[in-house]
Amino acid sequence: MAGLEGIEQPRGHSRAAAARWSPAVEDERALKAIELFGNPTDAEVPLPSRPESAATARRLAQVVVLRQWRLSPRMTEDAVLLVSELVGNAVRHTGARVFGLRMRRRPGWIRVEVRDPSRGLPCLMPVQETDISGRGLFLVDKLADRWGVDLLPRGKTTWFEMRVADR
Repeated sequence: MAGLEGIEQPRGHSRAAAARWSPAVEDERALKAIELFGNPTDAEVPLPSRPESAATARRLAQVVVLRQWRLSPRMTEDAVLLVSELVGNAVRHTGARVFGLRMRRRPGWIRVEVRDPSRGLPCLMPVQETDISGRGLFLVDKLADRWGVDLLPRGKTTWFEMRVADR
């Protein structure tokens, strides 16, 4: 991942330059993803465990956070980045054929869950400037207000929560 400028800034102000995207450019693709795969606020959306599913999950998160929940572009950008990291971990490390994406909102909070059939726990590793991978949970830990893992009888759900200002 290119440029982790400002990774030592206070919690909530870290930015990953590579994660920048334009809501206007992606809007049509995001709406198409909802149409094809379903809305992760209605029910868990099953996605194939392939690298290209990260793009689909990002688009689903974008349309939900920006258009459906009407949160800020910055909140959307952060949520999309963290969805991408959790999905990347599910694809790379679980050996699953399918994983599930679910998004929920309650007063003052959003919650994103990625469920997979592996009971292997993710591990927050120390990050060095020269590392070229292994920063996913580091980013989740820096940008989310809370995150964790719930073990299930068959698998686990890795989740993060972010505070939102309700109007």
